[in-house]
Amino acid sequence: MATQSITPKPTIARIWRGRTVRAQADEYAAYLYEHGIRPLEEKALAVLQLREDHMWDTEFVTISFWESVEAMSRFAGPDPKQIHHLERDKEYLLELPQSVQILRISSSKGLFGD
Repeated sequence: MATQSITPKPTIARIWRGRTVRAQADEYAAYLYEHGIRPLEEKALAVLQLREDHMWDTEFVTISFWESVEAMSRFAGPDPKQIHHLERDKEYLLELPQSVQILRISSSKGLFGD
């Protein structure tokens, strides 16, 4: 009899936001993916990278999904709200974010096999 692995269901979403000038948005998107998203893909249950272009600036939102605060803390450190800026964020971002938002997932439909 084959055993099935059960993927844990996310209970926590960690949300990071940052803005860059529109002229650097494509370059920053590639940098953010390579140095910020890829490491998350190895640890989080799921990761979304979102982008909204405005006339002069572009906002990026990264949402990572975790089975628990403890699992998130193993990646983010003992204070999961603390920001860990990427090496070149000062070059790209209009202001450095001071924290991330951590939300409990109270319901979901479709994203996680539910």
